[in-house]
Amino acid sequence: MDDPVLLSPVRILEGPGQDERQGAVFIDSGILAGFDHTAHAMAAQRNVEPTDASSQLIAPCLVDPYSILELPFSGHAETLNSLVNCASAAGFGQLALLPRATPWRDRPEGVAPLVRRDPDQLQVHLWGAFSSGGRGVDLAPHGDLLENGAVGLADDDAMIPQPVLERGLVLGEMGTAPVLIAPRDGDLQGEGMVREGTETLRAGWVPDPLSSESLPMAQLIALQRRHPGRRLQVMNISTADAVEQLRRADPAPMGSVCWWHLLMDNNGMGPCDPGWRVRPSLGDRDDRQALRQALRDGTIQSISVHAVPLDEEDMLLPTDQRPPGLSGHHLVLPALWDALIREGGFQIRELWQALSFGPSAMLNQPVEVLREGSRRWLLFDPDHRWTVTRQDISAPSAANVPLLGEELQGRVIACGLNR
Repeated sequence: MDDPVLLSPVRILEGPGQDERQGAVFIDSGILAGFDHTAHAMAAQRNVEPTDASSQLIAPCLVDPYSILELPFSGHAETLNSLVNCASAAGFGQLALLPRATPWRDRPEGVAPLVRRDPDQLQVHLWGAFSSGGRGVDLAPHGDLLENGAVGLADDDAMIPQPVLERGLVLGEMGTAPVLIAPRDGDLQGEGMVREGTETLRAGWVPDPLSSESLPMAQLIALQRRHPGRRLQVMNISTADAVEQLRRADPAPMGSVCWWHLLMDNNGMGPCDPGWRVRPSLGDRDDRQALRQALRDGTIQSISVHAVPLDEEDMLLPTDQRPPGLSGHHLVLPALWDALIREGGFQIRELWQALSFGPSAMLNQPVEVLREGSRRWLLFDPDHRWTVTRQDISAPSAANVPLLGEELQGRVIACGLNR
């Protein structure tokens, strides 16, 4: 939106704890210049006629609390620039990258060059490594990583060995900075690819036992109880059992869920669908419904994108041999709007709490809000119909994009950060 525009009427969601309202906004060269009476006055001075956007929503930018980018400057599947372009076109104002990279982000010099904090652009945050090389043996220099810009500490997508985790929490160099941990036991999961259950057996997939998540979840809850001053966070909860464990915990660590697990389960996808190969494993319909309910009641506070870019060569491998993960920031809001608002009864403020305000809290960052003089806004049209293709201008460079060929209803049609 380089030309000035007056959206009136338009639905407006200004920030956390508020419902959307009807009003007017004036946008000039991508900057939200004014609301309501001020917007109309500015438009009159510039001879700008109002544009009816009564079905559209202008709202704060979204926040992705963690994704993966192993080669930010030379990756075949995705680079930092291509990822930022995709995410900002999708309305994201912040994203954070996990430490998995080449080299692993376990040294201060590997963190500082990637951090982007420009308020007029998509902001990039870095999770520093909890253990050296992500091997779960020696601790990384926590204090140095945090001093050089890391928002918190994490490792990969499996549970850090408990003795190492306990040692780091006792030393406490992280202070009150978040520590993000995946409740997944790789040894218990083995070759399992889809959560155990009737549908998994029917489909012929190797089952992933519930215990691969429930046992490490119990360990994390016990650690939070022993270290109430530490800020533990649980990433990518995927089962109803883990939700109940978290709901009963006191104190309970913050929790997050990957967007795909709110959308899909182990019933209904074709055998070649890339959405089977994710980590943690997909559960059944009861798991999916429990995850949605946990978002509504606040047991889980955040939705992650957890993009894991793969290239064309990776996607030629059989499903059970391919690295796990999906990409596609541009799919998240349209797909979840349909699943959670149209079909699931969510309010808009509840979806934004999970896609923007909650993730900001996980990253220990100020929440995204609409402000005059800011570029940090998105405009979403829930009626816009479009077909998912890899050639789409908002698509990532990565090859592992789900929902290809499907028609979605709803799209981010503008974002002040997408220039």
